[in-house]
Amino acid sequence: MRKNFGLMSLLVVCSLWGMPKAAQAQALLPHTLQLDASKLEKQGLSLAQEAAQLSQFQQFELALPRARLASQLAPKNDKVWFLLGGLHLQNKEFDAALAALKKAQTLNPKNADVLFAMGSANFQQKKYQLAVANYQAGLKLKPQDADALFDLGNAYYMMGRLPDAIAQYNKAVSYDQKFWPAINNTGLIQYEQGDTQNAIKQWQKAVSLDKQAAEPLLALAVALYTKGDRQQGLAMGEAALRIDQRYGDLDFLKQNLWGERLLSDTKKFLELPRIQAALQQRQSPFNSSQEPQ
Repeated sequence: MRKNFGLMSLLVVCSLWGMPKAAQAQALLPHTLQLDASKLEKQGLSLAQEAAQLSQFQQFELALPRARLASQLAPKNDKVWFLLGGLHLQNKEFDAALAALKKAQTLNPKNADVLFAMGSANFQQKKYQLAVANYQAGLKLKPQDADALFDLGNAYYMMGRLPDAIAQYNKAVSYDQKFWPAINNTGLIQYEQGDTQNAIKQWQKAVSLDKQAAEPLLALAVALYTKGDRQQGLAMGEAALRIDQRYGDLDFLKQNLWGERLLSDTKKFLELPRIQAALQQRQSPFNSSQEPQ
């Protein structure tokens, strides 16, 4: 499940294909310099568009130098800086990402998505208070953004502010009733609090919204097995691992915000012979796991 700012979201938001044409230089400058400045900026926008296209095909190593050069040729275009920041963020180059994103924010203070991206950069560096401030500032501009509400909830979760986290997850779902990651994470909190029954209900709802969502399906499997519904739990666990075997890795689960109680129960579950067999069946090099959301 996606826990952080997604590059594909960035590319959609940037709408680089709709970038405005380069502005003309001031009339007092010589005509030849006007043409040169205009051409340079147009070249920068063209490079940014190429970078966006390359990013859509996961060609980040080729996209980044184009975006970097684009920011030099079109330094007053906030969307170019936003794209550059997003590419650095994709590479986990957080200082460079924040520098580019701050430049984009200076050029366009009303772009909420820039603030959300800054929140992701701070979240991934475990600077949760800064991330909260970024998300809150962005939500003042774009209050019904379900993804940002979810991300704010995750930041509160990591700070131990669990009621605040659940409140944000609920807001996210109120704006997007099919937003199962927020429902899933509510279940994660409830399970840690010992409220197994309500956690199960959350995961059942999440699975009903997306049959291919491996995370709530595995969490539900573990909860049911631990509760005593062993056959159903085993069957669901096998199904979850057929969808995405990465969820058989405890470190991966921890990265996805699974708490200590659920991780402990999952460790026992993953050691069961049937689940071990399911994991080994997926070791073939011809099997590929899904990309994180």
